[in-house]
Amino acid sequence: MSVTSVDKDFDNLTLTLIADFAAPVEKVWQLWADPRRLERWWGPPTYPATVETHDLTPGGEVTYFMTGPEGDKHRGWWRVTSIAPPTSLEFTDGFADADGTPSATMPTTTTQVRLTRHETGTRMEIRSVFDTREQMEQLAKMGMEEGLKQAVGQMDGLLAEA
Repeated sequence: MSVTSVDKDFDNLTLTLIADFAAPVEKVWQLWADPRRLERWWGPPTYPATVETHDLTPGGEVTYFMTGPEGDKHRGWWRVTSIAPPTSLEFTDGFADADGTPSATMPTTTTQVRLTRHETGTRMEIRSVFDTREQMEQLAKMGMEEGLKQAVGQMDGLLAEA
């Protein structure tokens, strides 16, 4: 597995995952930039994603749903705040209701993705920033850390494809 560390910092309200890949930055970037590739890893293996809209421009949105083992659907969205291909992406990440409307009752996070050359490949850092400790604890109880590790763990297989 490519995940090398996960750091929960409750004082600074951050969850940071670092993963190293034996692939160039541009190839790792495509796993974010191509909606068909994104849906093959975004979400744990038992909750595959379907990307509905994918606009990686400042102010653009990504909308998706994950389908659970029982056929249950869980919707989410991103609002892109900044992008500098192929090395960085920042977005607000949130949950949505069944009709795709952003949920007013669930927390959002600011997600920062950084890709850098590292040894013979790429280091990816995903940093999630929470508004409050309560929100961070709520998402932790929902399995955010384990889900993120499982999702990123699927990237190696995709990078190995031609």
